[in-house]
Amino acid sequence: MSLETLDPPPKARPSANKDWLRALELTGRLDAQPTRTLPVVIEELAARFGEAPALLSDRETLSFAGLAARARRYALWARDLGLGHGDVVALIMPNRPEYMAIWLGLSRLGVTTALINTQLRGASLWHSLDVAGARRVIVDAALADGLAEIAGQLAAGTTIWSHGAAADWRRIDEVVDAYSDDALAGLEPPTVSLSDRALLIYTSGTTGLPKAANVSHHRLMSWSHWFAGLIDIQPTDRLYDCLPMCHSAGGVAAIGAALVGGASVVVADKFSASRFWDDIARWDCTLFQYIGELCRYLLAAPPHPMERAHSLRVCCGNGLSRDVWEAFQQRFAIPRILEFYAATEGNFSLYNVEGKPGAIGRLPSFLSHRFPAAIVRFDPDAGAPARDGAGFCIPCARGEPGEAIGRVSSAGAARFEGYTDAAASGAKLLRDVFIPGDAWVRTGDLMYTDEQGFWYFVDRVGDTFRWKGENVATAEVAAALRDFDGVREACVYGVEVPGASGKAGMASLVAAPGLDLAALRAHLARRLPDYARPLFLRIVGTLEITETFKPRKQALAAEGWDLARIADPIYVDDRAAGAYVALDAARAGGIRRGAFRV
Repeated sequence: MSLETLDPPPKARPSANKDWLRALELTGRLDAQPTRTLPVVIEELAARFGEAPALLSDRETLSFAGLAARARRYALWARDLGLGHGDVVALIMPNRPEYMAIWLGLSRLGVTTALINTQLRGASLWHSLDVAGARRVIVDAALADGLAEIAGQLAAGTTIWSHGAAADWRRIDEVVDAYSDDALAGLEPPTVSLSDRALLIYTSGTTGLPKAANVSHHRLMSWSHWFAGLIDIQPTDRLYDCLPMCHSAGGVAAIGAALVGGASVVVADKFSASRFWDDIARWDCTLFQYIGELCRYLLAAPPHPMERAHSLRVCCGNGLSRDVWEAFQQRFAIPRILEFYAATEGNFSLYNVEGKPGAIGRLPSFLSHRFPAAIVRFDPDAGAPARDGAGFCIPCARGEPGEAIGRVSSAGAARFEGYTDAAASGAKLLRDVFIPGDAWVRTGDLMYTDEQGFWYFVDRVGDTFRWKGENVATAEVAAALRDFDGVREACVYGVEVPGASGKAGMASLVAAPGLDLAALRAHLARRLPDYARPLFLRIVGTLEITETFKPRKQALAAEGWDLARIADPIYVDDRAAGAYVALDAARAGGIRRGAFRV
């Protein structure tokens, strides 16, 4: 493909077509080498770059050669346990370079690594391990207490290995450190192909507990090389990654793209608005992987002396709204923002290579075969795409919001790899969409396109909303609430909060007299990650239900936390006080002004 065959994008960046072409060239030849997986690429990079830094952090640093050797140690551990194709090992570990070395080594032998969200506790944690079918669990000592709480509920035969001293579990770090250099050199070549599963990455989907999405070696290679091409990764680059490594963006796409381009990655344990610019300057970073909410936090932070004295050339990520985009780019002097849209289990993606503020991307004609996608009218009452008289879905016109869907193909990027749960995989598919027998993957996202072909995100459909960059499944939150002795019924939904992207959680509760809010808050802290805990609680006498015995959630969500419309008591989670406190006019005004921490 030549530059002349590419679409002339609207108001294009001068190098936009070159970005597309690089990405297409890097990914176009992947299938020609079906056994060249990411672990193999890391070995190649180790031979090429040797002791050049690959993964850096305040805790530890791994060169390219060190990363390859460290991955081999975990491959040897798996081999000595007799693990191979079809086996699953769960990994519970905070952000650190060792994290990637573990799953690279395991995937080298065909073992699947389930990347467990470190914020999960109780039933959610047990469920994530159970649906993965993991019979080996590696847990960082810092997170051992949460696993110990549910260890007795794990399937028979499950063994736990700690990284660092924890409980009476055997230490995997001591075992892998004991392997000799001769043993590392004698490890047999991998017999894994691109079609084999490498990872399980969790997504809440639209309802229920977390689902484990299958991620093949092909997807790992595609994600890594595609972003390396779009960003034009060079060995001189250094990427700052403070996103959770258990997610596909922070743990695979960002790190993989940098490494395959010969660049290095600074792995931060977590995001800190106060520390961010110091880190960017200290590590001399040229790239930053974001989610929109992080940019909003930085914009709300007081001025920092280093916020314009940096070497950043590209910020890449998703969820950046137009109002934050323009202010963020101007205040911090960011040369380029590359916004994209993708889902771990999805089969199409969008890229805003042109840098149009607010858009999540577009689909040039030369990519229509690679990412066949459409937007169809959505019926909110049915909770599904609308159908015409012939039973087919109805394409949306320009500017008309609808659910985005991607056509399933048996090959290429449009494949649907699904979840470990066959029923959940089937529910994700939409059939007989435009012609009899076709199949499309539902995204659960409402979008629209403008006259130039740019796509825009509107909202999530169903019972899931996004808060702090995470999808929150209302069924999981409601279940945690109902498990508390003082809560009889619970209805959970998302509500708007001025100045914050996404929607905050709110729960309407039918409660027993004398509900202990302090105990309830402590219960939720044990059961749910921070982003899933309701910001608002509304105490109601009863919950109205539909004819199908479901709470009338839309009416409650429409009333939100508006004191002028609601006579029921409302409480808000005051993070500074560490307690649910009564929402009065003064506090409500503070939330509207952005003077209340959410």
